[in-house]
Amino acid sequence: MSTTHIMVITAGLGVPSSSRMLADQLAESAVGALGAAGQPVEVETVELRELALDIANHLVTGFAPPALAAVQERLAAADALIVVSPVFSGSYSGLLKSFFDVLDNKALEGMPVVIGATGGSARHSLMLDHAMRPLFSYLRAVVLPTSVYAAPQDWGAGTDDGAAGLEQRSRRAAKELSTLLLGSSSSRPSRAPETSAPFEELLARIQGGH
Repeated sequence: MSTTHIMVITAGLGVPSSSRMLADQLAESAVGALGAAGQPVEVETVELRELALDIANHLVTGFAPPALAAVQERLAAADALIVVSPVFSGSYSGLLKSFFDVLDNKALEGMPVVIGATGGSARHSLMLDHAMRPLFSYLRAVVLPTSVYAAPQDWGAGTDDGAAGLEQRSRRAAKELSTLLLGSSSSRPSRAPETSAPFEELLARIQGGH
């Protein structure tokens, strides 16, 4: 049985980050759901704050530095994606948007995606359906029905309004992901990564008249 590769992208800026905490919980739930079905799983977590300069350089030059290019290639080859962003001004972070702006627009086609967000108020949870879900739908990903939002009061389980607790919501999203991955008749079509020659090589070609 082949291993399922899950990429986890988190756009938190702090250390520690509540977005990273939520991402870790979603990943743990996904591993548990797939593991219960006997499916081996490999998880890779990427914190975008560590790639912020590379993302900015790609935006202005059109070329991905090696570390960013490697992440892009591994993401395109993954079987599923978990992505978590803090809420800024009623939407996902600019860092998250910039990362997906410089990603090949076909890289996520057909990929199952669990979306999550963190914020200072439960009222910001609407961002998931009004902003993040349309973003990944535009990229032709398969966005799972359950999205997971965590406000400060959600850390510690239980709720006052009878809604499902954070852990329960995470397990539900993980179950949906597991069902989709294990129920697929075939894996995502493999995509050979689109690579560019190094900038220095391209410059040499131009100067050499090639």
